[in-house]
Amino acid sequence: MKVGVIGTGSMGENHVRTYTSLSRYCQLVGIYDSDKNRGREIADKYQVNLFDSITELLQAVDIVSIAVPTEYHYEIGLACIQHKVHMLMEKPIASNGNQAKILIKKANAAGVKIQVGHIELYNPIINIIKNILVDEEVIAIDIHRMNPYDSRVLKVDVVHDLMIHDIYILRELLNDEITDFYAIGKTIDETSKHAMVIAKFTNGITAQLTASFKSIEKIRTICIFTEKSLIKGNILDRKIEIIKLPKYYIKQEDGHLPQRIIETIEIPSNEPLKMQLIDFIDCVKNDTTPKVTGEDGVKALTICNKISSFISNSSRKKGD
Repeated sequence: MKVGVIGTGSMGENHVRTYTSLSRYCQLVGIYDSDKNRGREIADKYQVNLFDSITELLQAVDIVSIAVPTEYHYEIGLACIQHKVHMLMEKPIASNGNQAKILIKKANAAGVKIQVGHIELYNPIINIIKNILVDEEVIAIDIHRMNPYDSRVLKVDVVHDLMIHDIYILRELLNDEITDFYAIGKTIDETSKHAMVIAKFTNGITAQLTASFKSIEKIRTICIFTEKSLIKGNILDRKIEIIKLPKYYIKQEDGHLPQRIIETIEIPSNEPLKMQLIDFIDCVKNDTTPKVTGEDGVKALTICNKISSFISNSSRKKGD
């Protein structure tokens, strides 16, 4: 399976690095970047071919990772469809729902697979939490995803760049859809840089999400309140802590129970991107449905667009 990477920024380089470690699964044919200096830097660093144009790269590969700014996803996605190249599109799938739906329709007609880069679904901590929740009655979820400021996000909306991960994580954990939400945020450089959302799902579960580019430290935490326990996950530390009420788990015989039971699960280090790429390669080889379809990407994008619009409109009314 011949693969390529379009866009060699921070995430694009991660794709290049990971593909080079997957020689059992694929051959990294080459890369393309409109920034020739950056492209040459990455090509030299990983000893891969730098193509002069997207067209030349697409003529040489079966699969391509697209890791360019979102505004170019639609144009490059159409080029992939034209050349019958399957694509792993970094999130979000496109700038708006209409573009995404056109891409999906044309890709289906051409027999081209689109997988959206919802990488956290390949993170074992999310899958373990999902299994834990099978026997729990969830009341509410609180998620924090924050980064220190970086110049690369000058014109990037924090909802589409960070919060989108937690939007699709919630959908995966709860197997449910958001029915209502309220959002507030801080707009800087005409885009949301700090956002808070309170959301309600069909089954009555509530969730609070906070995403920020203005944090002093990097934070990735998820806290789940259930009828029987409190489940705290730290994605960066790869650790889950489950705090339980003993009366639900221990048969009371002598009346002496501990105040609480604490169970800690430590997850071995792994690389979600590697698992994601292997899964997509296998999906193409075996002609199966991608784990994260274009339609899944549209659902996450639609919610993010509504949240961003809500925050933007609120900011304009307040003169922020």
